[in-house]
Amino acid sequence: MSEDHILLERPQVAAGVQVIRFNRPDKKNAITDAMYRSMIEALKAADADEDIRAIVFLGTPGCFSAGNDMADFLGFAMSGGKGRLTAGDFLHTLVSVEKPIVSGVDGLAIGIGTTLNLHCDLTVASSRSLFKTPFVDLALVPEAASSLLVPRIAGHQRAFALLAAGEGFSAEQAMAAGLIWKVVPEADVEAETLKIAANLASKPPQALKIARNLVRGDVDAIRARIDEEIVHFAAQLQSSEARAAFEAFMRR
Repeated sequence: MSEDHILLERPQVAAGVQVIRFNRPDKKNAITDAMYRSMIEALKAADADEDIRAIVFLGTPGCFSAGNDMADFLGFAMSGGKGRLTAGDFLHTLVSVEKPIVSGVDGLAIGIGTTLNLHCDLTVASSRSLFKTPFVDLALVPEAASSLLVPRIAGHQRAFALLAAGEGFSAEQAMAAGLIWKVVPEADVEAETLKIAANLASKPPQALKIARNLVRGDVDAIRARIDEEIVHFAAQLQSSEARAAFEAFMRR
C-alpha cells in the first residue's frame, strides 16, 4: 500500500484492533494522495469487518504526521484545479466510520496531522508532541471541519489561535483545550493507545455504537462543513499567494 507508506497491523496484544500507521518517516509522514487512497480502503474494510471492533491511527517515533504533502498541493495548484482533492474523500470516509477510533500521537502533528484527531474518539499524545495548523501561513484555510469542531470544543480564542493565527499547542495545552484525551511519556504512547483500543474492542459492540452516536450527535453539520471548507481550500490552492507560499516552502 502506497509503497508501504501506510502500514496495516493487527497487534496480538490488542485483539479486535486494526492499526493504520503512517510510515513515511523520511518525509515526516507527509500524506500523499496515494496514502489517502490507501487509508480510505483500509477504513472501509475495517468498518465492514465484524472481527475488527476498533481502529487506531499511529505514526512513527517523533512524528505523527507533518500534514499534506506539499508537492501534491503544488501540483494541484499548477494544474489550475484539475483533478480531485483526495483528502476530502478521506475525511468523509473518516466521518462515516461506525467503529471507535483511537489515535496515538508522538511528536509532530501538523495540519491534518492535528485535525484528523478531531474525528477520533480518544487521542493519546506524548509530552513532546506539537499540534499546529499553519493553514493561513500557507495562504490556505482550515479543513476537516476544524472550523466547526475546534470552536465547539475549545472556544473561540483557542480556535482562532490554532486555526487562524497558526499557534502551536503543546500536548498539555491540547489536553487542557479538550482536543486530546491523555498525555503520557513518549515511550508509552503506543502501548497506552493500543490498551485503550483493546478495551473498547472488548465492549458490547452495539451498545458502544449507540453510545458513540449519541455522544457525537448529528454528523450532517460536520459533513457540510467539510464540503464548505473544501470549496474555499481548493480556491485558495489556486491563488497566487498560495502558489508563492508553496514555492517558498519547497525551496527550504
